[in-house]
Amino acid sequence: MADIILNVEVRDRTGTGGARDTRRAGKVPGVLYGGSKDPVAIAVKSNEFRKALYTGKLLGHMVTLKYGDESQPVIAKAIDMHPVTDEPWHFDLYRVDADQQIKIEVPVHFINQEASPGLKRGGTLGVMLHTVLVACHADSIPEELVVDLTGLEIGGAVRISDLKLPAKVDAAMDAEIVVASITMSRAGVGDAAAEGGEA
Repeated sequence: MADIILNVEVRDRTGTGGARDTRRAGKVPGVLYGGSKDPVAIAVKSNEFRKALYTGKLLGHMVTLKYGDESQPVIAKAIDMHPVTDEPWHFDLYRVDADQQIKIEVPVHFINQEASPGLKRGGTLGVMLHTVLVACHADSIPEELVVDLTGLEIGGAVRISDLKLPAKVDAAMDAEIVVASITMSRAGVGDAAAEGGEA
């Protein structure tokens, strides 16, 4: 089961006015969706929500929702931040079962840029996808997908089919979609053209 526990309250008022009242009371408004039940307006104390958020394991991960003596696994799929204060402003939770198969976006990170011949020769890494949609059980969501750029030349590309996925995790996107590629930078193109002219 998840490490993070969110103690929630049910909100009586919904809409903009209800959300405003919730924030005035020092709480973050949210909505619980999913399953066979109706959406429920909920709230979490701001300090508790911030603490959970800053662990880095709230968004896109399975957490435990507690309401009184009841608890259930949920996934935080959306968190809105205030554009000025950068404080949590609203969140959406989805009911799940630990062994339920779900689709969720996972962030992509790149390593070993220094071991890419294409980047060493002045190429530019063009990232087409910052997240990849995967299918897995709710309790097996990977933290990230790591792309190793070792050996990648100019003109080379990393596709969905090239990703090393953890066990029990499958890509839920077309295998030929390009995640990232290395292209000749404009400076490199200019240098090549100049060399051709001199020749």
